[in-house]
Amino acid sequence: MLTRGRLTVEGRLVDASNVTLFCSVELDGLAAQAVYKPVSGERPLWDFPDGTLAGREVATALLSEAAGLGRVPPTVLRDGPFGEGMVQLWVETGDEELIDVRSPKDVPDDWRIVLHAHDRSGEPAVLAHADHPGMRDLAVLDIIANNTDRKGGHVLVGTDGTVYGVDHGICLHAEPKLRTVLWGWVGDPLPGETLDKLRALPEKIRGDLGEQLAPHLTKLEISAIAERAEMLVATGVFPEPGDDWRAIPWPLF
Repeated sequence: MLTRGRLTVEGRLVDASNVTLFCSVELDGLAAQAVYKPVSGERPLWDFPDGTLAGREVATALLSEAAGLGRVPPTVLRDGPFGEGMVQLWVETGDEELIDVRSPKDVPDDWRIVLHAHDRSGEPAVLAHADHPGMRDLAVLDIIANNTDRKGGHVLVGTDGTVYGVDHGICLHAEPKLRTVLWGWVGDPLPGETLDKLRALPEKIRGDLGEQLAPHLTKLEISAIAERAEMLVATGVFPEPGDDWRAIPWPLF
């Protein structure tokens, strides 16, 4: 449906950095809702080639599916009303919050604290997130995808309880650029099942997955994915933030 359905623009998400359009999709009597980000509406960035963000969204979805890590809504690259762009299935969300800035006394016992700060009144505050398996998998995906913009609003809880990651336009750079709010597992051992998935990933990249990624990424960017997976397997733990790059996105949401 996303690839061949008739795409009709219904509105615009005005808080997005790039042109992001809310659409309906119809095919053979079936209908769905989607997000459409035309390449023509991408804002130029100093460290990513122009016109590549839509392709990086598709590449991250392909990586997530092949690796079995994290959940990204179905995502395709196709023509639309404003030219070629990324089209992604819309996720209906509930009221559950998994990431928040709160007073330390209001943080649930089973949440992970990412950083301590103060609010505008000078009162203590913390950035924290739930210790949720779906979010943990998403944190691993962010590492191997080198996500440089995992804001709190880019983690969605669907009405079915599934945790989804969205907004992956500035991922998959060859140089280290990891920037995320999901730092709550620093130093923790990676689960055995996760390590098994990471061990299998380099071979997939040398095969069908690499061919699927090739239209969207350079050879260097593709090989860097395998290197990051191998690094995680070698260390066996969630890494700490580096010293040469701001590790937390701003704004946080």
